[in-house]
Amino acid sequence: MAIKKRILALDIGTKRIGIAISDALWLGATPVKTINRTDDNKARIEIENILKEYMADTILIGVPYNMDGTLGFQAKNCIDFIEPLKEKYNILYQDERLSSQEAENILKQQNKKYTKNKAMVDTVAACVILQDYLNGLK
Repeated sequence: MAIKKRILALDIGTKRIGIAISDALWLGATPVKTINRTDDNKARIEIENILKEYMADTILIGVPYNMDGTLGFQAKNCIDFIEPLKEKYNILYQDERLSSQEAENILKQQNKKYTKNKAMVDTVAACVILQDYLNGLK
């Protein structure tokens, strides 16, 4: 299998952004961190630093479509957030409906106390988004 540039996945919320990274073979997703979204410009700079650190050139955005497939407020918010980075990086979009619920279920199975640590849920949700994308490539 060919080694590829890694993919950085973002679970963008109004307060936090969960981040995950693919491996070089695009088989698995690993949690990186959660950053606070108090200043969008600072958040984008931090994302760019992570892209450089992991030598990634592609950003996968989880887009929370409405259940009827339309774009709601939060989906538009995610797309607007990433817009300034479109000139520099490949941007991909992944339907991420229910990824946070799936992340909570994963953490429950691991007996992790996540209810007071939403950042943990956001990071695992980014992994769920990325792993779903990678699985779709197989």
